[in-house]
Amino acid sequence: MKHNREYEIAWQGLKPGTHTLEYDIDDRFMQERGCSDEFTSWSAKVKLVFDKHEGFFMLHFDIGGNVTVPCDRCGDDFKLDLWDEFNLIIKLTSEETDDTEDEDDVVFIPRSETVIDLSTWIYEYVMLSVPLQHIHPDKADGEPGCNPQALHLLDELREHEEPKANPLWKGLEGIKIQEETKTKKTKK
Repeated sequence: MKHNREYEIAWQGLKPGTHTLEYDIDDRFMQERGCSDEFTSWSAKVKLVFDKHEGFFMLHFDIGGNVTVPCDRCGDDFKLDLWDEFNLIIKLTSEETDDTEDEDDVVFIPRSETVIDLSTWIYEYVMLSVPLQHIHPDKADGEPGCNPQALHLLDELREHEEPKANPLWKGLEGIKIQEETKTKKTKK
C-alpha cells in the first residue's frame, strides 16, 4: 500500500481547540485498504472534528455519502446511503509506559509520535457505516424497490405449506371446551 500523507495530522503544530477536516473517500481509497469488490462506486464524505487538549485528543467522525451494493433479496445493484457518527479519544503516554492497552474508543500513543495517521480509522468507520442488511428501499407508492421478476421467482420457490395440526393440542382443546361449559353452568 502506498503511503499517503493526506490522512495524517501533525498534531504538535496545531493550537489547542477544535479543528475541522473533511475527507472524500472513493473507490481507490477503499480498494487500497482491501475492501471487497462487491462494494463499488464509493462516494463518502468524512467530516472530522479534531479537538486538541493538553494530554489527549477527542475525534468525532461524521460519515455521509453512498455506495453501490448488491441487494440481499433480488441481487440487483443499488445505491445505499451511508450515515453514522463515531467518537475516538487518543491519549498521549510517556515513552516508558508500555502496559496501556487500547480500548474500543480510546487509543494510546507515545508523546514522541508527531504525526497521527487517520487512514485506518477512516476506513474502519466508513465500513462500519454500511448496514449489514442491503435491501432496496421501498418506492414512493409503497411497492418494494426490488426487481419484480426476482420477487415473483422467490415467491414461487417458497414452500406453501399448511401448518400441521398437532394431535396433542387437539386433546387439550376438548378440555378447554369442557371447562368453558362448566363455568357457564355455574354462572346460571
